[in-house]
Amino acid sequence: MPAPLLALLAGVGGYFLGSIPTGYWVGRWWGGIDIRTQGSGSTGATNVLRTLGKGPALLVLLVDAFKGAAAVGLGGALGSPWWVVLAAFLAIIGHSRSCWLGFKGGKSVATSLGILLAMAWPVALAIFGVWLLGIALTRIVSFSSILAAVAAPVLMWSTDQPLPYLLFALAGGVYVVATHRRNIERLLAGSEPRIGQKWVQSP
Repeated sequence: MPAPLLALLAGVGGYFLGSIPTGYWVGRWWGGIDIRTQGSGSTGATNVLRTLGKGPALLVLLVDAFKGAAAVGLGGALGSPWWVVLAAFLAIIGHSRSCWLGFKGGKSVATSLGILLAMAWPVALAIFGVWLLGIALTRIVSFSSILAAVAAPVLMWSTDQPLPYLLFALAGGVYVVATHRRNIERLLAGSEPRIGQKWVQSP
């Protein structure tokens, strides 16, 4: 199959896998709400946790992680680590810019975790450990996610992963940090909620 067609399959397939609006659907089916109008407005597991509780949040986390792993599987089936990386990167874009939700969505953290588990699970577990450390120290999910995103390329490099995976971790990490720009503003202002705190809208 010609390389341009393989690239198209990887990119489009990865995007549509990532764009599946899990948090939105769970909000509608479980709580009868539009999760985009609640809390931070994100469709990710953290906002679902604050709004609907642990059960719905765990479901969103698992499905969103599975979307990322499926994108890696798609790229792998096309026969090259570069198609894996293309499908994976488009999946995280799809999650945060879903075509089904007016090109809005979540922060792509759970989807990135699923990608990393399928791509290089020891690295994923180390990154998850960094995230847990951030939670233990601050109880702030966004800070912990940013910390994990920054650690991802370092851990990929230090464990001698293939160049495509290292580049994905670098580009994906930058993208995930960029999706947290509002959180960074609140972190600097000291207004970012901790686990267990209710979301308070800014005036």
